[in-house]
Amino acid sequence: MPDLAKIHDIVKVYEKTPTPLIYILKDVQKEFGALTEPVLSEVARITQMPLSEIYGVATFYSLFTTQPKGKHVVRCCNNAPCHVRNSKEVLQKIKEYLQLEIGGTTADGLFTLEFTSCLGLCAVAPVMMVDNEVYGNLTPEKAVAILKDYKLKGSSNA
Repeated sequence: MPDLAKIHDIVKVYEKTPTPLIYILKDVQKEFGALTEPVLSEVARITQMPLSEIYGVATFYSLFTTQPKGKHVVRCCNNAPCHVRNSKEVLQKIKEYLQLEIGGTTADGLFTLEFTSCLGLCAVAPVMMVDNEVYGNLTPEKAVAILKDYKLKGSSNA
């Protein structure tokens, strides 16, 4: 069970911030990895906000998650410019390499695969984002090579 007392410290940082909920949830998710039911319940208790309101915000924004994710989140753009530039083939190769479908997490907990809407880099489509790094002009082979680098880094930190 995570140390929910840390949530109190996070909320306190934003006590003078108007409409602080998004900031609180961002920091809480960074601390706990996901906005699970116990975590959201504790945020509701501390902030004295309705749990339903907090859950609504946590599930509305795509960068919040209520389920634990892998160490690295791979987001593949599924908008038209990427699609026109063969993102389907790139995605297929990523799925084969990770042995995942969209929304899944690898058995070792290293990767989660997701769709994302436009990343604003249509000129270098197709693109993917791994954590906070964006990669463009992808080919299926280039995408897999990038993920192999993350896998090597992940296994060397184990």
